[in-house]
Amino acid sequence: MTRKAFGRRTIVGAALSTPFLASAGRAQSAWPTRPVRIVVPFNPGGAIDAMVRVIADGLTARLGQQVLVDPKPGANTIVGADIVAKAASDGYTFLITTNSTHTNNPSLYAKLPFDPDKDLIPVSLVSLGTILLVVKADAPFDDLRNMAAWVKGLGRPATYGSWGVGSSGHLYGLLFEKTLGGPGGGGLYSHVPYRGDVPALQDVANGTLDLTWASPTSAKPQIAAGRVKPLAVAGAKRSASMPNLGTFAEQLVAGFDLSLFVAAYAPAGTPADIVNRMQQAIRAVITEPAVAQKLIEQGQTPVGSTPAELAAVLVRETPIWADLITQSGAKVE
Repeated sequence: MTRKAFGRRTIVGAALSTPFLASAGRAQSAWPTRPVRIVVPFNPGGAIDAMVRVIADGLTARLGQQVLVDPKPGANTIVGADIVAKAASDGYTFLITTNSTHTNNPSLYAKLPFDPDKDLIPVSLVSLGTILLVVKADAPFDDLRNMAAWVKGLGRPATYGSWGVGSSGHLYGLLFEKTLGGPGGGGLYSHVPYRGDVPALQDVANGTLDLTWASPTSAKPQIAAGRVKPLAVAGAKRSASMPNLGTFAEQLVAGFDLSLFVAAYAPAGTPADIVNRMQQAIRAVITEPAVAQKLIEQGQTPVGSTPAELAAVLVRETPIWADLITQSGAKVE
């Protein structure tokens, strides 16, 4: 068993025992007595930020204290996650982020300023998400195969955007290059990292970027305005928010069924009763019919798992993403 594999497996034990037992004597039954902060490691106005604001409104009503959303974008979620990893473990700072923080970054970066396994403890798997491949509305193709043919005749590498080097969008892009571009992409595609999917969508709409990966939340306004169009949705099945859009598999392009998920974490050492109460509050909020519908419209399927269930997801999913990163050769110093 490798060091990294061992660390991933022990996260379940950590979630179930050490932080909880260590904090049992410090349980704060009166929590919360002041505003609670949720750090979102993405741009304000982006998909995850918009989703968390919906949840935060519901949490404010349930917890009786203001729940504030604090966007801290940068370095493929590392900037925001580092803030939470080093925050006081008093139950007033949480992180809601994508799977990249735990499943991608430890394999991509030679060194992180914190240890996701040790410095952050699971609270809840919030939702499962989807991702779209989007192009300019007047692009001369409407499906993946015709897009690939267009790229081959372009005379230069087609540029595609993501929300950062090593992000899920970037890794999907690398897989896309290998699938439709030939060995190593055949020099047909070139990755352009952005600080979020919103600016990438804007560049696709104005014609300075050929393609981009984006969430339904970020893409829908541009689609409705007739500025961009989606070609396919990644994932095992169609998005409930865009049921008429076919998957990659339906267009005979395999390999794009990996899970994207959004989850909540707390600084290690946060009292067990606070972690459990926050998990229960999150589940209650996201299963309210009105909130659940908003999440579905944003391309998210509400979950609301226990801390242990989220820990198990991390153990299961991390090797899959790590293998993809190894195959892609992606690395960030």
